[in-house]
Amino acid sequence: MRPPRLICLGHATLDRIYQVEHLPTTPTKMRAKGFSEVGGGMSANAACAIARLLDPAAGSVALWGRAGGDSAGLLIRDELLRYGVDASRFRLFPGCISSQTAVMVDAAGERMIVNYRGDVPLDDISWIDFEDVAGASAVLTDVRWREGASALLRAARRFGVPSVLDADLGEIAIKNALIPLAEHVVFSEPGLHEWCGHGEHERALRDAAALGARIAAVTCGEKGSFFLIDGALHHVPAHRVTVVDTVGAGDVFHGAYALALGEGKAVLEAARFASAAAALKCTHHGGRTGAPTRGDVRELLGG
Repeated sequence: MRPPRLICLGHATLDRIYQVEHLPTTPTKMRAKGFSEVGGGMSANAACAIARLLDPAAGSVALWGRAGGDSAGLLIRDELLRYGVDASRFRLFPGCISSQTAVMVDAAGERMIVNYRGDVPLDDISWIDFEDVAGASAVLTDVRWREGASALLRAARRFGVPSVLDADLGEIAIKNALIPLAEHVVFSEPGLHEWCGHGEHERALRDAAALGARIAAVTCGEKGSFFLIDGALHHVPAHRVTVVDTVGAGDVFHGAYALALGEGKAVLEAARFASAAAALKCTHHGGRTGAPTRGDVRELLGG
C-alpha cells in the first residue's frame, strides 16, 4: 500500500488563547491565568493533527489555503512548516489582513471564540492546480472558502478520492452548496443544529444524505458521534477522559478521520480512530498543540 497523501483546504488563522477561571456572562474586565499564541483554523488544525498522526517514515499532508502578507500570515505559515505540513500552496496575499481569533478557555475546558476572518480575496482559485487531487489518498475541507472547497470536492469526486467536509458552524448557503459534493459530511453538533434548525440528529443526517452525502455524521462531544451509513444509524461512543481544553477537538476528529480513510480503514473503524484522537486532544491545553501522536492513539485503543 502506498504511503497516504492527504490534502486539506480551507481556514487558517492565528489564535490568541487566554486561560480564565470562568467565561464572562456580562461586560467585565478579567485577568487571564495563561496565554498562548498559536495557529488555528479548522482545516489548518486538521492538517497539523494529521502531521502528528502520520508515520514519521511515510506519508504527507498539505494545506491549500491563504492568508494575508502581514506578520500574522507569516506566523501561520511558519508554524505549519514546523508541524511538517506542506505549505507550498498556502499563499500569502500582500496588503491583506490575515484571519485572527481571540479564544477564552475556562477551568472546565469550555471556550468562547471571537474571529475576524481577514480580507484575503476568496474568488481567485486560479493559482491552485486541482488536477493534483488525483494523487491524493483523501481530501478534507471546511466551510470557510466556498470557491476552493467546491473545486476540491469536485476534483475528488472526479478522481475517486475520498472527501471529507468539516460541516461546523458557518453560512448555511455554503453548507447547502458543499454537502452534495462531499462523500463524507461530518457535522459538529452546533453546526448540524444551525443547518437543520432543529435538534433531531437522525432526521437531519438523513436530510444530508438525501442531498448527496454518502456518509453523514455528527460529533456530539462526550455523547460520542453518530454515523448514518447506508440508511442505518450507528453510534460511536466517546472515550472517558479528564477534559482540560476542548479547543480544536473537532478539528482533530476530522483530520484523524480523513487520515484513517486515506489509509483504507472502513468508516466505523475510521470513526473510532478519530474519536480516540479527539478525546486525547481534550486532555491537553491548546488546539493543535494538544493533538496526539499515533502511539498515543494506539495506546488508548489498546494497541
